[in-house]
Amino acid sequence: MTSARTGIVRTPRSVLLCVGIGLLAGLLSGLFGVGGGTVVVPLLVLLLRFDQRLAASTSLAAIIPTAAVGVVSYALHGSVAWIPALLLAAGAVVGAQVGTWLLPRVSQTVLRWAFVAFLVAVIVSLFLVIPSRDAQLELTWLTGAALVLLGVGTGVVSGLIGVGGGIIVVPVLMLGFGTSDLVAKGTSLLMMIPAAISGTVGNARRGNVDLGTAAIIGIAACTTTALGAWIATMVDPFVGNVLFAVFLAFIAVQMALKAIRGRRAG
Repeated sequence: MTSARTGIVRTPRSVLLCVGIGLLAGLLSGLFGVGGGTVVVPLLVLLLRFDQRLAASTSLAAIIPTAAVGVVSYALHGSVAWIPALLLAAGAVVGAQVGTWLLPRVSQTVLRWAFVAFLVAVIVSLFLVIPSRDAQLELTWLTGAALVLLGVGTGVVSGLIGVGGGIIVVPVLMLGFGTSDLVAKGTSLLMMIPAAISGTVGNARRGNVDLGTAAIIGIAACTTTALGAWIATMVDPFVGNVLFAVFLAFIAVQMALKAIRGRRAG
């Protein structure tokens, strides 16, 4: 079967690959509070020959059900800060527009190396600061404004280099706001949903999303997201930090390779 709008041919093999991608993305999404796009996008490009933009937009659509299940899973443990998540989302929507505007005006290679440096700093910090499971995100006028600014910054970076917001929001909430790792992850997942819906509607209008593939990945991801969230609640906070550090190191290597390739192409 072929998608009329994107021209993607859907075969039994491609469906099985999408299911596998979804299972992995859902597990990582629940475990780390991220959207899973850092796994979905490269695998769609590598295994199913999607172009980069179609892969990114399809991944964004798949995030919606995945993040929703993750939010419910964390909410059952009381680990979602609802109003802070909405403040983050509002800032991220604005920031994404700024990032998109800046995209043709800023060197991608410099941005990628700067992001790698940020990830390295976060990885080191994760071994120095262990979050308390009892810590909550206290909402004041000052923290509220800081959350909006964090959302704007996250949106700008997402618009510039295409990384998911969870990779930035989760460590900053833990290290900068003193939030528990579970609240940071649950809040991050909730923050993603409005932006993912908005972006998917826009992509669908332009015919730049394979909703069939997104549905397969999203449904498959929903079956493992709760498992990932459950594992996150069961592991020791230090172990959780180590696992998250390994994940961030994987992202940093990916980004460094893109920066190297971009410099060579330039």
